[in-house]
Amino acid sequence: MTKRMTKADRCDRCGAEAFFLAMRGSAHLLFCNHHGRFHAPALIHQGWEILDESHRLTESERQSQPV
Repeated sequence: MTKRMTKADRCDRCGAEAFFLAMRGSAHLLFCNHHGRFHAPALIHQGWEILDESHRLTESERQSQPV
């Protein structure tokens, strides 16, 4: 899987920034961190492939902290 999400990608449940991308065939779903963590286990069980970019949350926190 080579797709990367951007700040423009929004959660299909609540509209927050997406950090999870679920793909199965030509279908795809985007989820924020909260909804991604909630739905990912069931989606994986159903055969969806999950791209988890939630690491970007901690990266942005580190970049915004004073040195």
